[in-house]
Amino acid sequence: MSFLVLLLVLWVEKFSGWRRRIQHDGPWLHLLTRMEANAVAAPWSRLVVLVLLPVVALGLLLLLLQPLAHGWLALPVHLLVLIYSLGRGDVLAALGPFRDAWRRGDSQAAYHVAERDLGLVADEGGVLLYRVQGYLLWQGYQSFFAVIFWYALLGPMAALAYRLLALTCEYAQQPALHERALQVRHALDWLPVRVLATSFALVGNFMAVTRVVLHELLNWDISAARLVEKAGRASDDLPEPEPGEAGVASLDALWQLLVRAAVLWYAAFALWTLLV
Repeated sequence: MSFLVLLLVLWVEKFSGWRRRIQHDGPWLHLLTRMEANAVAAPWSRLVVLVLLPVVALGLLLLLLQPLAHGWLALPVHLLVLIYSLGRGDVLAALGPFRDAWRRGDSQAAYHVAERDLGLVADEGGVLLYRVQGYLLWQGYQSFFAVIFWYALLGPMAALAYRLLALTCEYAQQPALHERALQVRHALDWLPVRVLATSFALVGNFMAVTRVVLHELLNWDISAARLVEKAGRASDDLPEPEPGEAGVASLDALWQLLVRAAVLWYAAFALWTLLV
């Protein structure tokens, strides 16, 4: 059933607008506000309420549905949870204004839209394009690959836990809660980001990725964003950042790299399903 759900998620992403209707964070954000207003609760206690309790509730629901109709009633729950657990927004749409400005060679407009739409700031054009490339790779990883990895490995509860942790990292205002969420998320990112880096080597420049990433694979301290950025750039042999069409082409190349890696993952999941 898990592989069927993964296929249905692709169909939903491609042919429907369900994702925008399903991904409503309002009730959870209200809970986050209440937990941060509770001065008595410790940061770990808040994190348990924000992440663990919804995951446990989902587990109980799946446990109740499992005996019914040979477990098939759980399929829509799996699908809804997985769609909800994907990243927020459309990465390509967010990059659109920057791509247009960079293609025209309009540096001022590129700086403006990068700060407005992507939250990126840089002192010079080459650094800005590097950061936008890293943004694309990181968003592709955390929006899709990390969620798919944990769903395929441990099911919808793990996928939901990852997204709730990501939301806590993004929206938590209290430093202690934010720090705890980052620590747990770093642990959850450690394995999937290395699998993705290995995938980049298989669908891109194997030797270049090996040279750049191999000595970092067991490094606990390197962030997931930094590792996926280094592996992605190495696998596509990107040239030095340039204004105009060449810079936009580098973003297209990285997107195609993510697409090839996704195809590889789905092929591996399909093979695993057949063998198991």
